[in-house]
Amino acid sequence: MKIVLFSDIHANLPGLEAFFEDIDKREYDAIYCLGDLVSYNIWPNEVIDEIRKRRIPTIAGNHDFYISRKSKDSSPVLNADGQMTNGAISAAFTVDALSDKNRTYLRTLPAHIKVEFQLNDDRLNLLLVHGSPIDISEYLLEDKDEQSMIRMMEDADADILCFGHTHKPYHRILNSGDEENPYFRHAVNLGSVGKPKDNDTRGSYVILEIDENASITSKNSVSVEIVKFIYDIEKAAKAVENSILPNSFAENLRNGY
Repeated sequence: MKIVLFSDIHANLPGLEAFFEDIDKREYDAIYCLGDLVSYNIWPNEVIDEIRKRRIPTIAGNHDFYISRKSKDSSPVLNADGQMTNGAISAAFTVDALSDKNRTYLRTLPAHIKVEFQLNDDRLNLLLVHGSPIDISEYLLEDKDEQSMIRMMEDADADILCFGHTHKPYHRILNSGDEENPYFRHAVNLGSVGKPKDNDTRGSYVILEIDENASITSKNSVSVEIVKFIYDIEKAAKAVENSILPNSFAENLRNGY
């Protein structure tokens, strides 16, 4: 089975459109979105509409969760000089732009999706979260301590843990058993479709392939392809610059951060 997984679009419609163009050329069996559809750019409604039109199973990202619970009368977050922070400007813009139906959609997204496979004599659990199984806003960085990651996955009963939030893609294979009795687990960060932070301006997503003979004892029976794609960065950056959003958001797109 081939599963397309993507995350962190952040209202970047050109990025999402390029992602769809890329996956429409490929064969896959299922697709999931791991959240953060909104913030940082001008197309929150358009992005949500495209996800809903394709009926893509989606979980809430931290921005989806918090933005959908803010009202237009919410007090802005100010810095030490009494000015609105960049995050507050983005939040205010997005809260004002969101349609009522899309706000309701974001408010009702699930926190995680769990898919259980029964393959041969093994059960294989795929867990999809935004930040971590513990906290929607937790950053699971690539250098996280191996034993801490294993304990987290064991507690969550996750053989394959897929997540976003850091905007930096990677795949780690962890052995929670030993050499004689291996138990391989896979930690997969999808990167970001619309706001990469790995110093690569291209968007990214993952194709997860589960072999028909997949087993927790075989590290190569689950494969992960991190796919990079080009999108119209200038269209996305200039949209920011022509709005009330901070110009630094546009520069981040141009620099892959």
